[in-house]
Amino acid sequence: MNTPDIAQVKQFLLHLQDEICRKLAAADGAAGFAEDSWDRPGGGGRSRVLRQGWVFEQAGVNFSHVHGDAMPASATAHRPELAGCGFEALGVSLVIHPENPYIPTSHANVRFLIAEKPGVDPVWWCGGGFDLTPYYGFEEDAVHWHQTAADLCQPFGEDVYPRYKKWCDDYFHLKHRNEQRGIGGLFFDDLNTPDFDQSFGFMQAVGNGFTDAYLPIVERRKAMPWGERERDFQLYRRGRYVEFNLVWDRGTLFGLQTGGRTESVLMSMPPLVRWEYDYQPQPDTPEAALYSDFIVPREWI
Repeated sequence: MNTPDIAQVKQFLLHLQDEICRKLAAADGAAGFAEDSWDRPGGGGRSRVLRQGWVFEQAGVNFSHVHGDAMPASATAHRPELAGCGFEALGVSLVIHPENPYIPTSHANVRFLIAEKPGVDPVWWCGGGFDLTPYYGFEEDAVHWHQTAADLCQPFGEDVYPRYKKWCDDYFHLKHRNEQRGIGGLFFDDLNTPDFDQSFGFMQAVGNGFTDAYLPIVERRKAMPWGERERDFQLYRRGRYVEFNLVWDRGTLFGLQTGGRTESVLMSMPPLVRWEYDYQPQPDTPEAALYSDFIVPREWI
């Protein structure tokens, strides 16, 4: 089928938000998610945030469904032919900031967008992905993360994982520091081939696969003891997350430019962060190993 079914997409996204929140709350074991439903002339959504849990310092899982008479600049910058089109966009986006520095921060989103102009066939596409931002690197975690990503891509073609893995490495790159945000994962956009069923199927696989990739890492690391040294490094590295989201991230810009709820758009920010002028890790330390062995583009599987 090549006719997009927006109702089907919305049903999946709402269920996905429910399932991810349920699994994260179970993994935390203490805190649950508080929900804020919001409604604007240009759309609405459900924002859910877990704070000060046993495992997660803050986790946000948002659903939004927005529309407008003209595509925002963040969307038309790489699709200029869509300027002036009305649009409808639906998505689930999440960011998880654990307290334990040995558990990585993680981000995921899946989204669907359709643009329409009188007299022209609608243009639609799926997008999304997930990426991992460790503070202390573990080879087995990185291999598991990427193997899970590769496995969910496999039914859609041999070339899918390598292509979207590279796209993720390229996208989550802090150009002003010539540095990767983390160890990558998957990133895809503008997916509308060969048809709606296949594109939507891949979007579902990515959304459903996130917890399979992330939660085993949480379970492996959540009991590891940590102290002031690890916490200081975690807070310093969280600064890179802030830099990327405010300087480079198209999703943040899209949310703000479409009149989304600002608190929901910016829930991706870490609750605590610090900057340090010209920080350099000491040689032969786990902190130095993050830079040399993990946040560099490489093949993990």
